[in-house]
Amino acid sequence: MKLGFIGTGEITKAVVLGITKSKIKYKKILISKRNNKTSSYLKKINKKVIISSDNQYIIDNSDWIFLAITPTVAKQILEKLKFKDKQIVISFISTIKLRELKLLSNKKTNIVRAIPLPPISFMKGPIPLFPRNKKVSKFFNNIGDTIEISDETTSLSFWAVSSLMAPYYELLNEVSMWLQKKGLNKWYAQKYVVSLFSALSDAAVIRSNKDLKFLVETSQTPKGLNEQTLKYLKKKGFYKQLNVSLEKIFKRLK
Repeated sequence: MKLGFIGTGEITKAVVLGITKSKIKYKKILISKRNNKTSSYLKKINKKVIISSDNQYIIDNSDWIFLAITPTVAKQILEKLKFKDKQIVISFISTIKLRELKLLSNKKTNIVRAIPLPPISFMKGPIPLFPRNKKVSKFFNNIGDTIEISDETTSLSFWAVSSLMAPYYELLNEVSMWLQKKGLNKWYAQKYVVSLFSALSDAAVIRSNKDLKFLVETSQTPKGLNEQTLKYLKKKGFYKQLNVSLEKIFKRLK
């Protein structure tokens, strides 16, 4: 199987790294030269990576095509490219829906919208897919956890939640900086915060068969520290604002 990537940003880098570490069988990976630093890095770590400055060449010489470009760039270049009939095209583009993707490319292509995130580089994390496609699902299950979605509106909810990546890292950053202001060395502060949140996430995964409310309840005691912080954040509308932000992203995606 020959894989082609149009767009060479962080998501392409993460997906390609995940593929090279997995059991996926492939003959070669063609990638855009657009981001020279990223493309050169990927070629350096794997001899099967081929760089091309010609997007049409990538399409003509690949079985599967991955679209890892911004919506603006997609609207500028897709109509000028010729995709092969029944070619599998996997779009990582957030705000262009399936119908428009078909119009911009080739109505006879098999298009799947996917939402991989950077942790896929070490084969971690969910990959929501729409529409259902057995081949694409099997492929991504080698580098993460596929979630197949039956309708596009539901898939937009997953896109909205994916917007929490940067806010989550900013939460870690804020807590780490607070510890530093209290006199803790920067690297010790970061190590503690990252380790703490990683352990909490692992615990949630292990108990994923239980309602998340169970974790909220069992992680606090009456008049304890966790109860105090949770009550304060709720009173200040922290979680309500989180929901407001998700709704705004959802509306943007629609």
